[in-house]
Amino acid sequence: MTFEDIYRFFKEPPPIYLNKELAVCYVLSVFLRADSYGTELIQRLEQEYATYRLSDTVLYTALKFLEREGTIAGYWKKVDGRGRPRRMYQVLPEFRNQAQELARLWHDYASQRTLT
Repeated sequence: MTFEDIYRFFKEPPPIYLNKELAVCYVLSVFLRADSYGTELIQRLEQEYATYRLSDTVLYTALKFLEREGTIAGYWKKVDGRGRPRRMYQVLPEFRNQAQELARLWHDYASQRTLT
């Protein structure tokens, strides 16, 4: 390590990886806008929130949690130009209010981190 490394760290900080709690809230915020699939969730996070990243492991742990809790449902969708169908997810109507509350937590968290 050098002093230049330290300055570079603060000038260009490394991405922050979401934990499971944040991932659940982020995923719900996306599903409230539209149905989506795993790879798109990861790509969208990087596009919309450049300082954050989401690992496959944490993402699929969050998706399994939400399915187990009965908050989301998955279904298979055939996509043109793709050999096999994609696993899409959506928020179930009866959990929409709770999903909105958790999505708000994500937006509040992300906006506070962006401002600092």
